[in-house]
Amino acid sequence: MALKVKAKQKLQKVGKYADTYRFVLSPELYIALAQNKVISEAALRSGISKGVMQACWDAAGEVIKAWATEGHSVALPGLGTMRFGLRAKSVATVDEVKSKLITSRRIIFTPSTDLKDELSNTAIQITCYDKEGNVLKRVTSADEGVVEDDENGSNENENENENENGSNENQNPGGGNGGGGTEDGTDES
Repeated sequence: MALKVKAKQKLQKVGKYADTYRFVLSPELYIALAQNKVISEAALRSGISKGVMQACWDAAGEVIKAWATEGHSVALPGLGTMRFGLRAKSVATVDEVKSKLITSRRIIFTPSTDLKDELSNTAIQITCYDKEGNVLKRVTSADEGVVEDDENGSNENENENENENGSNENQNPGGGNGGGGTEDGTDES
């Protein structure tokens, strides 16, 4: 199995490559799997009836939601952990601390080492498209499969492709496995 990526030739409107065409890579997104399909497959693989699997799935979801919203870091077997996070503005004095400093509440997912290893070892198939949408070539990876792992959701080998808005499509600002600062440069943890 391989992950599918598209490299589309796009006109860059801002930034270092303004007014030039560049190939911008982005994942080919698949359709969302219906919960019923996931439950059926899990029931088949575990030997548990579909009804029991549905009850377990629902109960696990409720427990995860309850504990995560209480501030716990919750383990997701085989996947990693999820926890509550936020973005907030910083203030100079304790008297200025108020809940309205919080600009957003988030869920932060930290993948397990096994999941990152699996992703690193999964082949990548890239389909290259010109600006008219014609397929130019297909490439299959033989690279080391670097997985994002730092607090800002990027890595040392990150490419410099920019999208039309001038931001890097391969970055996940403040995302990934937590971290990420706030608008004014403070930490969110």
